[in-house]
Amino acid sequence: MTEPNTDRISVSEARKLLDSFSCTQIKPVESEAEKEQLRQALLRLVELADGENLGVCADNGPQGYTALQQYLNALGYDVSFGNAEFAAAPAPTYIKFNCQKLSHFCDRYTGDYRGVLVSCQSEDDQINGTYGHLPLDLFE
Repeated sequence: MTEPNTDRISVSEARKLLDSFSCTQIKPVESEAEKEQLRQALLRLVELADGENLGVCADNGPQGYTALQQYLNALGYDVSFGNAEFAAAPAPTYIKFNCQKLSHFCDRYTGDYRGVLVSCQSEDDQINGTYGHLPLDLFE
């Protein structure tokens, strides 16, 4: 998991930014600076959460597993996926990853959304919530 860093944005600022991506329409990231703010906001809430789960909606398996791997690495999880998982994934793909059990499943996805959902579990309502769809390439 991520290590606390007091230089990061406040919890309320992080929550406000992440909430702006948690809607029915996909919100594009307009600049590299906005992408960095979004990364810092997510990392801030994850470091304070009791646990997380990730959901990835992608055009195909390789894109989905690549995004999942990048997010997991950024969040401090040491998990890797084999080439067989990449190749076996249907297109479009939904991958759900349980960070507590370090397990996942992959299935077909019929929706139009593309991106990553991050669900933070916490007894603190400022942290508890599901954020996204966040960009697949946020931690590229």
